[in-house]
Amino acid sequence: MFRPAADLDRSPDERRLGRTILPSHVEYSTEKRHYAHIDCPGHHAYARNLLTGAAQLDGAILVVSASQGVQAQTIEHIQLARQAGIEHLVVFMSKHDLPVDNDQADFVEGELRAILQAHHYPSGDTPFIRGSAQSALMEDAFGVNSIRQLIDAMDDSIPLPDRRIDRPFLMPIAEVHTIAGQGQVVTGTVRRGVIKVGEEVEVMGLNHRITAVVTGLETFNQAMAQGQAGDQIGLRLRGVTQEQCHRGQVVVAPNRYPEHNRVEAQIYVLARDEGGRTTPLTSGYRPQLHLHTADVPCALTLAEGTEMIMPGDTADLTMDLLKPIFVEKGDRFALRDGGRTIALGTITGINR
Repeated sequence: MFRPAADLDRSPDERRLGRTILPSHVEYSTEKRHYAHIDCPGHHAYARNLLTGAAQLDGAILVVSASQGVQAQTIEHIQLARQAGIEHLVVFMSKHDLPVDNDQADFVEGELRAILQAHHYPSGDTPFIRGSAQSALMEDAFGVNSIRQLIDAMDDSIPLPDRRIDRPFLMPIAEVHTIAGQGQVVTGTVRRGVIKVGEEVEVMGLNHRITAVVTGLETFNQAMAQGQAGDQIGLRLRGVTQEQCHRGQVVVAPNRYPEHNRVEAQIYVLARDEGGRTTPLTSGYRPQLHLHTADVPCALTLAEGTEMIMPGDTADLTMDLLKPIFVEKGDRFALRDGGRTIALGTITGINR
């Protein structure tokens, strides 16, 4: 399916600034697979939206400029990919249509492999493709061939995930749209289970728990009778209002999933050279918690006997969420403050 590159950045701000702000969804097929591709924001100022996109990914393409090398947001993207549980990366070193000698490209690749290794990615097995997206758009042979190599690398190195279709339905809400005369449409990636048109669901989280009925289901503008784990879908819901539907909530099978506002967690506080803080964390600190597609403030309480957590340290703590959300043991999350990621963590327990 061809989609002009200019259509990916749709908002006036995206077109004016020349950069991606909101995640964009496209689909395409290879000889082996059908892909649902999310174009996530690359600029560090929009990492909040990157977190929402990363929460829906099975694998990721890390795009790095061969002429500029590793940037601050490159490292943050790798950190967020690890936090979101993305196990498989493919690196595309773009802008080889510009004057880039082999020594410079080798240096950038070596630096990136070292960073991947530091974040527990198998750097030696991670595919690196050198090419040019701009040349591919101009149908230059070098650029087109590099994109073909990229697609082949995705097919070969990103395994097919195990879809949990036998579990009760669950879909975190990534976006909410109001369509005149039809009600609310919520979009996201189905994490588990199967959903069919006509079935009853619950929209829960952020102080809401509302019963609704699925009156329509689409994927990439195609009407479908059902969706299942792994599908990126839009659900048209009857029974909820615009004020009751928000990004960060989940659509679930009725009476099957609880929500929580107090959890136990283990976090790693990013060091200064990783883009983190220069001062320690203490009890009472209130960062933003990013988990799945949710973004809620929380208050930290350090474990008994721990007075502070220094940058670069790992520690256990309790988080009190100012609004209840769906969360499970084993979920990964990020803590952000002041427009940057300050810590990465894993939920280790639920206080009921």
